[in-house]
Amino acid sequence: MAILSGIHPVAEALRAQHPIDRLLVAQGAGGPRLQEIIDMARRASVPVRFEPRAALDRLAGTSAHQGVVAMGAARKYADLDRAAASEMLVVLDGVEDPHNLGAIIRTAHAAGAGSVVIPERRAAGVTDVVAKAAAGAIEHLPVVRVTNINRTLAELKERGHWIYGLDERGVEDYDRVEYASPTVFVLGGEGKGLHEQVRKHCDVLVRIPLAGKISSLNVSVAAGIVLFEWKRRRAPG
Repeated sequence: MAILSGIHPVAEALRAQHPIDRLLVAQGAGGPRLQEIIDMARRASVPVRFEPRAALDRLAGTSAHQGVVAMGAARKYADLDRAAASEMLVVLDGVEDPHNLGAIIRTAHAAGAGSVVIPERRAAGVTDVVAKAAAGAIEHLPVVRVTNINRTLAELKERGHWIYGLDERGVEDYDRVEYASPTVFVLGGEGKGLHEQVRKHCDVLVRIPLAGKISSLNVSVAAGIVLFEWKRRRAPG
């Protein structure tokens, strides 16, 4: 049973027609945004129950649920074959912080990515925390979970994708590279960057030039910089 909490994530799940078994609303909670969620749930024939706030705290594992918790079917991961048809994919090599994963999903969707690919082990999976950080984007951007990132990159190369790894040791500046299509961006985990074998699967290693004395950026910030540069180049006119 999947638990989703917060006004924006629950609203997007309802708009995307994600399977929801029931909606729990904290007794005494109100406001136009919450009422909109209740109305959407009722139109979709989703049962709405009003429960003590403490009950929602226990289900959500936090008091920051904004008075609404949705309970539904476990989230299904997307299929790589379908995702591989996209013009741009984002592959994450061991991002462990769920807040970073959620932020990257949100950014990737806004930049026009067709999917985010994550590994099964030693990495964050899609949870309620990730869904909150993604602010609704998780309902619109497929997330693929694979057993082996190296094997997945090799498969994508065989299908004609160009692999660009974001790495502080890269020799090409991200804003000077001519990105071939279809494009795959690979981002490493917090503090570790890309694994050596993953680096070897990349066609080009790109870097973000930095001023100051720090050597790297938060992975979700770096994702925003590079993905929106890709998007800018495809803007009409």
